[in-house]
Amino acid sequence: MTDFEGLLRALASRGVSFIIVGGAAATAHGSARLTQDLDLVYRRDDENLARLADALHELGAHLRGVPPGLPFRPDAPTLRHGLNFTLATRLGDLDLFGEIAGGGGYQDLEPHCDRIVVFGIPCLCLGIDKLILVKMAAGRPKDLEAVAELQILREERERHRD
Repeated sequence: MTDFEGLLRALASRGVSFIIVGGAAATAHGSARLTQDLDLVYRRDDENLARLADALHELGAHLRGVPPGLPFRPDAPTLRHGLNFTLATRLGDLDLFGEIAGGGGYQDLEPHCDRIVVFGIPCLCLGIDKLILVKMAAGRPKDLEAVAELQILREERERHRD
């Protein structure tokens, strides 16, 4: 079971710049779907990579779904030379993306974000319009199912604004 609050708090306390995407972003927009991991797009400048590496070390992060014993160091050079990381931590599963299909990286996505407070933690969350587009770009059946729900949620919001 993933401790979403604990993961967000660990990252925010280190000053890591990230955007909530994926299932957690859908939940923030009202989706009833459950997600088992926290998906984040992280800023890739040197300072943020160092802060992220500190947080990952604190969380005991290691690669998820790989053979035991495969070497992995969640440090700034590893993060700089990689892009996307599927991790297990002591607080649950964390997927880190340098960029996502249909959306790009942190700087590309930031203008399409909502500022939200989750568990008392100020966060950036991918806005519903862009979330729909990136889920469509991902094209997996579970993402396309989520798109239908997100479109309904968006229509409900628009109807209540009028």
